[in-house]
Amino acid sequence: MSLLELRDISKIYGDLHALDKVNLSVDKGEWVAIMGPSGSGKSTMMNIIGCMDKPTSGEVILDGRDIAKESAKNLTAIRRDKIGLIFQQFHLVNYLTAVENVMVSQYYHSVPDEKEALEALDRVGLADRAKHLPSQLSGGEQQRVCIARALINYPQIVLADEPTGNLDEANENMVLDIFKKLHADGTTLIVVTHDPEVGEVAQRTVTLEYGKIVSDRMNEEFQ
Repeated sequence: MSLLELRDISKIYGDLHALDKVNLSVDKGEWVAIMGPSGSGKSTMMNIIGCMDKPTSGEVILDGRDIAKESAKNLTAIRRDKIGLIFQQFHLVNYLTAVENVMVSQYYHSVPDEKEALEALDRVGLADRAKHLPSQLSGGEQQRVCIARALINYPQIVLADEPTGNLDEANENMVLDIFKKLHADGTTLIVVTHDPEVGEVAQRTVTLEYGKIVSDRMNEEFQ
């Protein structure tokens, strides 16, 4: 059953068609990598799925609801309640500890709970770093805090934008291992990446060029 559907989605800026009548369906529990060169429309698609932008035309059906028609206020609520976001640049609050950064996400959703935040950090192997500030963490550790923060409210979709873009090979592999575990647990993952290695470990790879989907394939391990 589809959790997310893009139906004839277009995003137009003047003469530029960042997305051009894109159709995409993502089932609950799928791990989809969105790939393509710079300017292909990856970031535009991520922003629309993540309720940070609206399409010029078309429908975005998330859990049976067309979010393309929602107000900015409603989109903020949908993003808060249904989507966990992981960014390349981390966006951690530098004066808060790792566990406090995770609890910030709870604050906007419900009630901060340190025990739950510690459990989320434990899921990404950082229970022993909970009281450290971002400046005391490596890049890989900071990204794992971001993953814990994205998971804390049990979102329907985890949406990651170049999650390994600033990481060395060892930390990239660590983050991908976490994604593999999340996928095995039934989490729906959409990962925007330019890295072929990241794309190959996903269940499915969707490739964009000039605002259109030019390839949509299941990867060998999952066929």
